[in-house]
Amino acid sequence: MTVPEDRIVNVCDGRLRVHVKTAGSGPPIVFFHGAYGLRWDPFLDALAARHTVYAPEHPGTTPGEPDAIQQIDDLWDLVLAYDDLLDALGLDAAALVGHSFGAMVAAEVAATHRRRASRLVLISPIGLWRDDMPVQNWMALAPDVLVKAVCYDPEGPVAKLAFAMPEDPEAQMDAIVQLTWTLGCTGKLVWPLADKGLKKRLYRVRTPTLIVWGRHDGLVPPVYAEEFKRRLTGSRVEIVNKAAHLPHLEQPAIVGPLVQSFLDGEDDARA
Repeated sequence: MTVPEDRIVNVCDGRLRVHVKTAGSGPPIVFFHGAYGLRWDPFLDALAARHTVYAPEHPGTTPGEPDAIQQIDDLWDLVLAYDDLLDALGLDAAALVGHSFGAMVAAEVAATHRRRASRLVLISPIGLWRDDMPVQNWMALAPDVLVKAVCYDPEGPVAKLAFAMPEDPEAQMDAIVQLTWTLGCTGKLVWPLADKGLKKRLYRVRTPTLIVWGRHDGLVPPVYAEEFKRRLTGSRVEIVNKAAHLPHLEQPAIVGPLVQSFLDGEDDARA
């Protein structure tokens, strides 16, 4: 697999590292990754076969490094940075695809800068921000500490199992997929839904929206998917079997074509 190209883009008087990959000439896609960082996987490969995929790293690297990339402190600065990023990349509009809290960022961009989003795909959207903790601090936490910080039960099964996480990042992601699948199936994993006001602003999104949810997503109650659908005009919800919180990683052969058909306009969702 070809390693995605890295670009350093100036935004908000700072810099942002963006991974770019393309094998086709379709409309551009901006992918916002979730809590455990960006992993270029078969789902993104499938999108890149038809589109140019831009996958920014948020919030950046540690200040003080020789090639330090800008740290972005909170959600609102992040949204402004992505508006500047689309300007810097010369994108008048793009399809926005996001997973987990990256989906919340994508929804914010679509709500705040309507002209930017041609289509919106939210994969298991969840908000992890607290008013007293900037985004960069969440990303600085080790996986076990992050799970303990956001899990509704710090002494529960997630917190205990997270201590066994391997150190290798790729192995960590594999373990997280297995962990969410196992606990999601048993209904033992529910994360809090910290609402930074997005739920009240979703009515501003005028973009056709696809919401993808794993049937066994124990991170958020299933009714949350329907709540998004109710608040997003012209949206539709698709439930993916044999998947938990990471359906695009667990079932890329299903989620990939599902998202692609939506991006191609093969649906009746209209704002």
